[in-house]
Amino acid sequence: MDKKTTSIVAYITWIGLIIAFCAGDKEGAKFHLNQALVIFLFGLLVWIPCLGQIWGIFIIVCWIMGLIAAINQEEKPVPLIGGIKILK
Repeated sequence: MDKKTTSIVAYITWIGLIIAFCAGDKEGAKFHLNQALVIFLFGLLVWIPCLGQIWGIFIIVCWIMGLIAAINQEEKPVPLIGGIKILK
């Protein structure tokens, strides 16, 4: 897969993230792989009672912003959690 396809697939569920990481252009799409992983991991916090609903809306907005950035081939970090680097 090329850089753009890998970036887009990374945002499509956790299975897409694994496929993009294993079969895609890791070096070219490293930014979006990292963003998708951070969004997914922070998305697990929606299970917290009360605050989880508000956090879930925030995560959906971050996911949409990340997906749009991947489609436009931009490296724009998402708000609040975008600066976290897991993949080096």
